[in-house]
Amino acid sequence: MSAVQTIPQAQRQRCEVWTRVMGYHRPVAAFNPGKQSEHRERVHFTERAAGRP
Repeated sequence: MSAVQTIPQAQRQRCEVWTRVMGYHRPVAAFNPGKQSEHRERVHFTERAAGRP
């Protein structure tokens, strides 16, 4: 059994999330508030859930 390790808050680093929009990639942090809200509401799927064998 492995032990869970936690990192002190002072050593944590923010993760930058990028997404593809209209054929090019952009960081979500650069979106306007409306587009950021839309990004949070997106529904992600897997191929299995989409009906593929």
